[in-house]
Amino acid sequence: MSRRYFGTDGIRGTVGHPPITPDFVMRLGHAVGRVLKRHEAHPVVLIGKDTRISGYLLESALESGLNSAGAGVMLLGPVPTPAVAYLTRAQRANLGAVISASHNAYADNGIKFFSAHGTKLPDDWEREVEAALDEPPQWVPSADLGKAWRLDDAAGRYIEFCKSSFNNALSLRGMKIVVDGAHGAAYQIAPKVFHELGADVVAIGCAPDGLNINDGVGATQPQALVAAVREHQADYGVALDGDADRLQMVDASGRLFNGDELLYVLAMDRLMRDQALRGDGAQGVGARSPGLGGVVGTLMTNLAVEQALKRAGFEFVRAKVGDRYVLEALNQRGWLLGGEGSGHLLVLDKHTTGDGLISALQVLQACAQRGRTLAQMLADVPLFPQVLINVRLQPGTDWQANTRLRTETDAVLAELGTRGRVLIRASGTEPLLRVMVEADDAALAQACAQRLVEAVKP
Repeated sequence: MSRRYFGTDGIRGTVGHPPITPDFVMRLGHAVGRVLKRHEAHPVVLIGKDTRISGYLLESALESGLNSAGAGVMLLGPVPTPAVAYLTRAQRANLGAVISASHNAYADNGIKFFSAHGTKLPDDWEREVEAALDEPPQWVPSADLGKAWRLDDAAGRYIEFCKSSFNNALSLRGMKIVVDGAHGAAYQIAPKVFHELGADVVAIGCAPDGLNINDGVGATQPQALVAAVREHQADYGVALDGDADRLQMVDASGRLFNGDELLYVLAMDRLMRDQALRGDGAQGVGARSPGLGGVVGTLMTNLAVEQALKRAGFEFVRAKVGDRYVLEALNQRGWLLGGEGSGHLLVLDKHTTGDGLISALQVLQACAQRGRTLAQMLADVPLFPQVLINVRLQPGTDWQANTRLRTETDAVLAELGTRGRVLIRASGTEPLLRVMVEADDAALAQACAQRLVEAVKP
């Protein structure tokens, strides 16, 4: 059975339009509560949210629905998505709920859930909730209604958790860091984490008003961070998105580093630490120990990063775009590191889900331990130019049956050889075909992409 409401990252949409309406969210809370009650007599659900004005509305509706089914609710207030995952596990709760639309503008909102272990829930659980939505409500007697209370020190607990992921022998003293909270869930937490580890912090994007989340700031619009790093002559800049699960970083020169590059830094740091622990000084292919595992990227991960990781001896696997699929691939293989260019990074021995703050701390820790800047650590990995062209299709077009496109794709692949790659995929939300060519030469990538686009046209 396919899911009607749940997408790859929970339920999301424009507030006031189905399904992001208070009546539906109350029904959703009731359905979730009923599913939990099948396995637990007195379930407890944590609810966190970002800073959107609609968070108040949806929080109340979700709380009411859960209480009506007999589930207790612990309110966390505005906290990052990964904080909810951590606190659900730490508080031994049965479920964590996040009210957020991540990097979307304030008019959107959504709801996603974490298991008692702080992990994404399986498709089967989401299908069970959707089935419960179709059933008539079953209000519990008044004596069995759930209660609600607030965890007043939720932010402080999560701050300590983030700091615990950073090497105790190191600090950020002497470092000036610009922290961009995207006017989102980490607006209070992120500056404190870096300050308490010793950094001189300049905060931007940390004054939410309910309407400005992700507006001209944050990981999806890092130009503000680049400008602030240059203005304040900072050593680094850290940009999070609205729910603080993705990361972009900037160095003192104003150079922006995306998730692909940061993933490479994390992997190489693990390799160097592994070699230091073994004390053999091994280098190159095969130098890593069997327990270090491989790295998972996505279909969009830059080819230069894949090639560099393979040269270092890592296995590399591409998952579909989306941190959900990266996590699935990591769990299947028992590996620890994965991510995508948008800045969703997974470091599974530090957290069960993607966490922009912990990822930033791991990158800064790698720089501090090696005594090198980000640019120096990535000097041997110049990214391949990527050309992405969207081609609008007539509705119902079967682009995969286009023999001209297949022939031209084969010709382009033969010309590129090991110098590049091609990715052609349909948009999941619009009648578009996304044609991407990546090559070690920008002109070559542009020319090959244009040939493929011409082959798509009637």
